This record gives sequence, structure tokens and C-alpha cells, in this order.
Amino acid sequence: MSLDKAPKVLYFNITSPAEYVVHIEINRPAKLNSFFTPMWYELKSLFEFFSHDPCTRVILLSGAGDRAFTSGLDVAQASSPDSTLRSTSITDPARKATSLRRHILELQDTISAVARCEKPTIALIHGYAYGLGIDLSSACDIRMCDSKTQLCVKEVDIGLAADVGTLSRIGKVTGGVTSWVKEVCLTARPFTAEEALQNRFVSRVTQGGKSNLISEGLKLAELLASKSPVAVSGTKNILDASWGRTIEDNLNYTAVWNAGMLQSEDVDTAMMSGLKKQKPKFSKL
Repeated sequence: MSLDKAPKVLYFNITSPAEYVVHIEINRPAKLNSFFTPMWYELKSLFEFFSHDPCTRVILLSGAGDRAFTSGLDVAQASSPDSTLRSTSITDPARKATSLRRHILELQDTISAVARCEKPTIALIHGYAYGLGIDLSSACDIRMCDSKTQLCVKEVDIGLAADVGTLSRIGKVTGGVTSWVKEVCLTARPFTAEEALQNRFVSRVTQGGKSNLISEGLKLAELLASKSPVAVSGTKNILDASWGRTIEDNLNYTAVWNAGMLQSEDVDTAMMSGLKKQKPKFSKL
């Protein structure tokens, strides 16, 4: 793996639990893995690095400790007088709005770096997943959670509309802006793992606590990592590109994509291994 070349970070643990699999663990357990300023820059740098790392094929994302995936924004830091939100150094409304807009766009781009990642991303959610926990997991390709997980789109309770990704993505990942989506976003009420599964926010709920969740997530990651990286990255790209496109438009996009990618050696490798009933080995991408 290329872990020695990865960005140096303080608030995330980076490991490689299996070949081609990277595990990024939010590491601020004493604060329920809540985010403050340095963590946004670290998270973005990690996902941008591993997105292009040829030794990485799948990324797992979880939270350190037993209590939380992430409880969201560090409210104490965000409400301090020197924060962008509370600062009184700018008094003109237009200039204040410009500063806030730039700040929001910067935070949005961190979560979008997760969504843009070329490699499949799996969120392993346990404990509390509040506010930013929904933003972050919504940006991942696959979401799994422990049966005792509590989730919440919390922002209404702190006086604002969620602004870094949840309201733009949750309807996409659940299949529409449904009555349930509006209910949990408008009320800011916590919801359970089972409710998240019933409403298609997660694809799997595991039993037995965080350790079993990580184990099941790793099994899935290893399966994905065994596939052709050309095929996996193409499938992720085309699925993501289908959002907001007509079927005809996306079919054309697919044809253009595969006009290049079907020339890959991976096609022959996969076909021949199937005929010979052997496990295929694919080159790095």
C-alpha cells in the first residue's frame, strides 16, 4: 500500500486491513468524533489522495471508539467568537454574506471530495451519527450500520438548514424526497438503524456491535477489491453520472466511456479466469 505517501494527519487513523483496502477512521473519540476546523482539511486531503492512489481499490470510513461515527460539528468551536459564523469583524451584510458563502462552499467541497472519490467508499456507521454524520455517510457509495446506531439530521435543532450535503443527497440515496425524508429533516428527530434500512438510507444492518460491523464491512471491501478496478471504477462513475441525466443521455455517456475501457486487458483476464475457473488477478489502475 501507499500509506507512507498519504497526507500526514492528526485526527484520522489510516490503516490497510486487506490488500487494496484502506480504512479511514475518524479519530477524536473523546469528543464523539465531532469535527472542528483542521479535520475538514485533513479529510479532503485523504480522499483526494486515495482517489488516485493505484494501490487503493476500496475505502472504508468509520469512527474511533465505541460511542459515535461522528456526532457532527463541534458546536463549541463553531459558536466561538472567532468562528466564521459568529465573527463580528465584518459588519456590512453583503460582505458578511460573501464570507459565509465562501466558507459554506469550502465545507461542501470537503464532503463532495468523498462523493467524487474514484474508488468505492463504504460508510460503517455506529453509535451516534448526527448532523455531519449524515452529510458524510450520504456522500459514500454504500452505508452499513450497527443495529444500535442512532441517526439524526440535527441541523434544524441548532437553527439552520443542513448546508454541506445532506439536503442535496439524502433524497438521491433513498430514492426520492419522500415523506419520511422530509419528516426526519424537518423535525430533527433521531431515527434508528432499522428505520434507516426500511427507508433505504442504509443497505445493511449488522448485529453484535461495532466489531462485527467492521468485520462485515471489511468482507464487502475485500470482495470489491478482488474485482477489476477498471470495471469497478467505471460502474461507479456511470451510476453517479446517471443522477440528473435522462436514460438516453446516460446511455450515450456509457457508450463513450466503454469505447475506451472495453479495450482493457481486464476484460480478457476476467473472461479467461471464468472459463478456467480461476481467481483473476488484475493490475493496478
